[in-house]
Amino acid sequence: MWQANVFTIFPEAFPGNLGVSLVKKALDHGRWSLSLIDLKNFPAKSDRIDSTPYSGGNGMILSPITFEKAFDSLPEKEKSWRKIYFSPRGRKLNQADLQEIANEDGIIMLCGRYEGVDQRILDYYEMEEVSVGDFVLAGGEVAAMVIVEGCVRLLPGVLGKNESIDEDSFQKFLLEYNQYTKPSIFKGQKVPDVLLSGNHTDIEEFKSEESKRLTMIHNPDLWAKYIQKSLLDVF
Repeated sequence: MWQANVFTIFPEAFPGNLGVSLVKKALDHGRWSLSLIDLKNFPAKSDRIDSTPYSGGNGMILSPITFEKAFDSLPEKEKSWRKIYFSPRGRKLNQADLQEIANEDGIIMLCGRYEGVDQRILDYYEMEEVSVGDFVLAGGEVAAMVIVEGCVRLLPGVLGKNESIDEDSFQKFLLEYNQYTKPSIFKGQKVPDVLLSGNHTDIEEFKSEESKRLTMIHNPDLWAKYIQKSLLDVF
């Protein structure tokens, strides 16, 4: 069973969006588990888990002693799992990362708050700094939920059809084509005729071309990866 270990000072933020829909159903059915490690339970000195930064500055920094105590509370087999710290300076998360993480036994995530964590935590525990986008959040909890939701939906049996994963945006370096449902005309806008034709070959070709067109317009970087992959497949 895949497991997410989350180190946080706000465990009450969870399960959040992880407590609804298919992700919650998968949790209830034992396809994955969530372990919340409350850093406040591991004070470095007295009742403090953080302190002011050396050389001055605003905010508080998580103590390495606090994290050491919290980390040591994990079962030995879990200590070797991939370790992630959320940071604006980190490498941007992508779908391939989620697939890799979902294929592992579990993941360790450290959610920073305030001015962050002592750098020695990241260095000693070989934490991978990851960003979920070019913006700043108040803490890492929402980012942790992003990773968990993205991984859980990739676990076997969570989605109703494996085809749903195969057709995901980014799975084939293409964004998903536009989707339509009834009625066929809404406020003067018609569903593309080909989707009503019943000709499956034409429909699949239309969807493929739409995916390419939308990727080229909305995500040039992904389009470049698709072109590169296509050329590699040829040769």
